[in-house]
Amino acid sequence: MISIRRVYDPPIRGEGRRFLVDRLWPRGIRKEQLGRHRWVPEVAPSPELRLWFGHNPARWRQFQQRYLGELRGCTDATAPLLAAARKGPVVLLFAATDRVHNNAVVLRGHLERRLAQPRP
Repeated sequence: MISIRRVYDPPIRGEGRRFLVDRLWPRGIRKEQLGRHRWVPEVAPSPELRLWFGHNPARWRQFQQRYLGELRGCTDATAPLLAAARKGPVVLLFAATDRVHNNAVVLRGHLERRLAQPRP
């Protein structure tokens, strides 16, 4: 199971391994606050794509397509997330205020599709 939550939301006991999946460190969060949780900026959208999208819902469909294209090219970066999800629940953390139109939503779908595929 892969869930998504804002990095500003308090952790829930037993929710699983937490991964921050934004390219930029979130404002107002100290690194100590994430504790043992992992930051994986490599799986976030490229700086160019992130700036182009600008959290504009009108660009959401095109953002999803472009970001999925980037994700297909970075299998090494997604490997730790897939490995953790095969062992138990995973939480993808994001900082955006929009809980519907953000990179974690797209990344979760991508990872779930990868997990559904038979392993070689």
